[in-house]
Parts: sequence; C-alpha cells; structure tokens
Amino acid sequence: YNMEELLVTREELIQLFEDEIIEDSGRGWIMEGKVVDIVALHDIEPKFLQDVTNAKFYKLIIKGNK
Repeated sequence: YNMEELLVTREELIQLFEDEIIEDSGRGWIMEGKVVDIVALHDIEPKFLQDVTNAKFYKLIIKGNK
C-alpha cells in the first residue's frame, strides 16, 4: 500500500482535467485507474520565485486502486 503525492499548480491541475488524465467517476477523482484526492494548498512557504507567482498549489494524493 503505497501513497504517492504530487504537487501541482492550479494551471497544471486544470490541464490534467482538460487532457482527461484526471476523470470524475461520480464517486471520486480517478487518475490512471487510481483514486486520487485533490487537496488545495493555500499557504505554501515561498522557496522559489515560482511559488510566489503561482500562489495556488494543489496536492494530488494517489491512494491506490478504485
């Protein structure tokens, strides 16, 4: 049982939906056949310039098979 986490920007998240990499199954989000939780990160400590300019980050927690 292995949980992966991905950190994406708002723009990247929108692109994942547009490319149908993340799909709405009606019961939850599915990415590559696995259930994924999407967590909005509102306050992230700015370590890089892009952290400042892209204020909204999202964490994708890949939980395993649906």
